[in-house]
Amino acid sequence: MPDALGFIGLGNMGLPMARRLLQAGHAVTVYDIRAEATAALAAEGAKTAASPAEVAEASDVVFLSLPTPDLVRDVALGRDGVAQGGRVKIVIDLSTTGPRTAAAVAAELAKKDIVGFDAPVSGGVAGAIKGSLAVMAAGPRETFARVKAALEVFGRVFYIGERAGMGQSMKLINNLLSATALAATSEAAVLGAKAGLDPDVMVEVINAGSGRNSASLDKFPRNILPRTFDAGFTVGLINKDLKLCFEEAEALNVPLWIGTAVRQMWIYALGHGGGDKDFTTVIKHFEDWAGVTVAGKAAINHPPADDR
Repeated sequence: MPDALGFIGLGNMGLPMARRLLQAGHAVTVYDIRAEATAALAAEGAKTAASPAEVAEASDVVFLSLPTPDLVRDVALGRDGVAQGGRVKIVIDLSTTGPRTAAAVAAELAKKDIVGFDAPVSGGVAGAIKGSLAVMAAGPRETFARVKAALEVFGRVFYIGERAGMGQSMKLINNLLSATALAATSEAAVLGAKAGLDPDVMVEVINAGSGRNSASLDKFPRNILPRTFDAGFTVGLINKDLKLCFEEAEALNVPLWIGTAVRQMWIYALGHGGGDKDFTTVIKHFEDWAGVTVAGKAAINHPPADDR
């Protein structure tokens, strides 16, 4: 009999991922503090629960998709948390929490004979909807064999290693590069606009040459040139991920010279724009300093998502 699945955290990423499990034919019990999120999936065939513990009573495998390490700890281990459920055998954390949180949560779950398995994802909301995420899985090999098919519903699965937290380390490295690409490409695009270059042509040339990266290939054409700023990931969350990355680097005595400059830019964006802004709005700070706007032809039909 296939495992009954639970899913906790139906935000920008969690909702489409849980929906993909339903569409793949899995039995899924869901929980979120927002009733409208659970109601949306209930209408599509999901069962709903009143607490994380109730999800764990109904599920063999429980997925978590939550914004912060503290929330993951509370939902997994707290009073009324997943560890209080009698049926659950595996807890898979899809969030970005850092390797130390993953290892600590896995150690506490093990005391109740529950396997803690980290499988953070990358690819954004669009990837969650399409099922094209990169999934970075870490935990016991026998557990990976059991859950691999369910993880493949989300996208391409990479087995990182057997130690809890190894998937989290991989995710932090990925997000450091993602944050660097977006900040550096924003700075370069503003320089080009100030020099009188056409933004659409500029991005097209970059993507045909050696400068192409995740920001130029995806975020510029989809979120920045049209001025929609709707990638679905916030300035607050990228700052959280960078903080976790720097904590890991410090623990391992690895200097991040370039990363330090990138992190300062994101801290500036947090302090001068707010954590709730879409992280593609980082370009607005460069634009303000230079006195230009990097807008593509599509921006004519898509006014800015917010004012400067």
